[in-house]
Amino acid sequence: MRLDKYLKVSRLIKRRTVANEACDAGRILVNGKPARASYEVKEGDILTIGLGAKPLTVKVLSVVEHVRKDDAGALYIAVE
Repeated sequence: MRLDKYLKVSRLIKRRTVANEACDAGRILVNGKPARASYEVKEGDILTIGLGAKPLTVKVLSVVEHVRKDDAGALYIAVE
């Protein structure tokens, strides 16, 4: 699944266009490297999202196309 779509489906970022713009600006890192919106997300990837004052780092647990709102948190786990 594309990185921008994963960010939206997992509800880490509210809208896909915002996720796409964040990738273009270099604010999304995958395994420590800036990633484009077209990057194919895999299980085990470490995502760092630098949109706020403190970057959010998460580990991808699963990649699915559709998820219910209540189950979105099961796609990733926060890493400190």
